[in-house]
Amino acid sequence: MQKALFILFVFLCVKTAQAQQHVLSDKAEISVLTIGPGASLNDSFGHNGFRIKDIVKGTDLVFNYGVYDFEAPNFYLKFAQGKLNYLIGVDYYEDFFNSYISQNRTIKEQVLNISQSEKQTLFDYLIHNYQPENRRYLYDFFYDNCATKIKDVTNIALNNSIQFNDPKNFKPQTFRALIHSNLNRNSWGCFGIDLALGSVIDKKATPEEHMYLPKYIHEFFENATIKNSGEPLVKENKVLYKKIDHPIATSFFTSPLFVFGIIGLFIIFITYKDYKTQRQSVWLDVTLFSLTGLIGVLILLLWFATDHKATHQNYNLLWACVLNIFMIGQLLRKKTSAWFIKYLKFLVILLCLLTLHWIIGVQVFAIGLIPFLIALGIRYLYLITYFSNRS
Repeated sequence: MQKALFILFVFLCVKTAQAQQHVLSDKAEISVLTIGPGASLNDSFGHNGFRIKDIVKGTDLVFNYGVYDFEAPNFYLKFAQGKLNYLIGVDYYEDFFNSYISQNRTIKEQVLNISQSEKQTLFDYLIHNYQPENRRYLYDFFYDNCATKIKDVTNIALNNSIQFNDPKNFKPQTFRALIHSNLNRNSWGCFGIDLALGSVIDKKATPEEHMYLPKYIHEFFENATIKNSGEPLVKENKVLYKKIDHPIATSFFTSPLFVFGIIGLFIIFITYKDYKTQRQSVWLDVTLFSLTGLIGVLILLLWFATDHKATHQNYNLLWACVLNIFMIGQLLRKKTSAWFIKYLKFLVILLCLLTLHWIIGVQVFAIGLIPFLIALGIRYLYLITYFSNRS
């Protein structure tokens, strides 16, 4: 009996000690860290985290919601399908800080102006979130990511009492424009994004929706107030590390605009030769119809076969027409069907619609495509003339 009581006593002591570890002292501070963009595409938009600093307890931790679970079954398939879970991670502040310094990325800190009970609520929420059964969440680039989690968790701790005010000189932008503000428009990363993501991201984001990007977490938190008291949400701003600017080595000769410019000129050159000799370079047309058709299939799969909301309503299908795959047989025939000429005219109309969509802002397309689309239109017009004359 005495042995059982002793074991129970030890158990209660351990549990009490563990609980005390999670109680913040009145010297504790909670701040939001904002990490500047990095060199790679997945680091181009920055990062956020919560810093929990308690000099009395010797605690200095960083919680962030941007951890990949590489050990998840079918990791790459789930990523492609939009079904990938991200994790909340925790690091010692020193390790976190040194990691981003080694990457030469700016680190800013905003100390939150919140009460002791609110600090404890926020910390308890993070601890609860870090439990294995709660650690995962379904990632969404625009609505549920490492930045939006900062806003949501802070709101929970303050019982939704935060008033987010527009920063000075704030101008609402579309989701795509916000992406472009962090990327070189004439880069392969931006080209891939503009190709894969549909017109749904060409709508204006609300001021609060801008906070899917870490830099807007910093800007909106800096201007936020607490509704009940009118006091600022942030009581102190610090720049913990400022990146050292280095010249960025970029080459126009490997950019999408240059590469597709060469391809476009090549298509126009072959078309000109065909025009002079009144012939058809079948190999070129088969290549173009195969390429545009397969890209169209990929776009359709991203639209209908995944959970990615941002890939919906993608009007890149106006040039990457899936039906082109089924027209290859017509290109190989000695005498094409009369309806095929009408189909070619239909493709020209689609390119005109694409131009209209771009001009009026329904969807913004990759600038690297411009020379290719011009060449594609010229090729279609030549084929209409060629097959009309031959028939």
